[in-house]
Amino acid sequence: MHGFIEVPKGILLDLIDSDIFQRLRRIRQLALTSLVYPGAIHSRFNHALGAAYLMQQALETLSGKGIDISPEEKEAAQIAILLHDIGHGPFSHALENVIIPGLPHESMSRCLMQRLNQQYHGKLSMAIDIFEDRYPKRFLHQLVSGQLDMDRMDYLMRDSFFTGVAEGIVGTDRIIKTLNVSGNTLVVEQKGIYSVEKFVIARRLMYWQVYLHKAVTAAEYMLVHILKRAKELLRSGRPVWMNPNLEWFFRQDGQMSGDNIPEEAVNRFIQLDDEDILYALKQWQFSEDSTLANLCQGLLHRKLLKIRLQDQAFEEAEVEKLRAISGLENADYFIFTGSVSNLAYLGNQKEPILIQYKDGGVTDLAQASDMHNIEALSLSVKKYFLCAPASVFHKI
Repeated sequence: MHGFIEVPKGILLDLIDSDIFQRLRRIRQLALTSLVYPGAIHSRFNHALGAAYLMQQALETLSGKGIDISPEEKEAAQIAILLHDIGHGPFSHALENVIIPGLPHESMSRCLMQRLNQQYHGKLSMAIDIFEDRYPKRFLHQLVSGQLDMDRMDYLMRDSFFTGVAEGIVGTDRIIKTLNVSGNTLVVEQKGIYSVEKFVIARRLMYWQVYLHKAVTAAEYMLVHILKRAKELLRSGRPVWMNPNLEWFFRQDGQMSGDNIPEEAVNRFIQLDDEDILYALKQWQFSEDSTLANLCQGLLHRKLLKIRLQDQAFEEAEVEKLRAISGLENADYFIFTGSVSNLAYLGNQKEPILIQYKDGGVTDLAQASDMHNIEALSLSVKKYFLCAPASVFHKI
């Protein structure tokens, strides 16, 4: 997608070759999205390499415009973006806060970066400062984590390519070539405004068409409910096959703090990937517990729950009625509600995308754009869903 990517010998290549980073080959970027878009089987490994490549392009552009970035800072920024997703667990966002409740992947990424920093005798210290927004040149952090960062640019292009959803195609080359720095803040030169407008709109369309697709949402909630049921069975003493590392997490009580993740938790977490969860599903489809077995069979054989969307929350009485007429044991595992939100652009927020005029002045994209819908995209759109087996929907 980006063409040939060359990684020079040194710390970057050493990190890519590390066991912790190679694990990302076994974690899909888009979790269960391949159940809707069969080509979406690319990994976090692919994405991390792509984001690091775009970072290299962005740094070269800024250096060419006279922005002072030392070779050490360039390397550190590339390390920061290379490792930004290293803390993702199995099936990426689909199981976030499920295996380790209350712990976002960013906290695990930070922990693993600290571990690698010890292993490589402090060579990642600057990269960690950039990642955590402690480094004086804040525009470097914005390239890693901001509204126009290399992470978003790569995943929009990559996810669009592998799903075949053309609405996600963005002009990354054009955007990167128009990047600049003003007052220690990342900006886009005025001539790049149309490419940035397309970028924001592409994010909105990709969320509805890919990331929050109805069938994908149903599949991911089924997976969450599968792990919830397996954990419930394990804790109640009922017979259930269990991966030793997954069992360890399921037996833990409470939440783990991102500031103090136990060493054993880290060691066990990096042993888990998509293949462990898939193998568990293949075992659990034959479980004596019909709830667990039916959920696993449905997900493995793509017999997904059906889902309805609307602008208002579903009445609890309506949901309870569906559960009652379904005749299902443990009906709350099969009939449930929730919500999804789409916020394409954080306009008027802490760090909006800034457009730089030829006279040096800067303003928020929402004000600079002559497209009124850019400002509208600053508003979160929330939709409510109801999941249930198709047979239950047929009864109403």
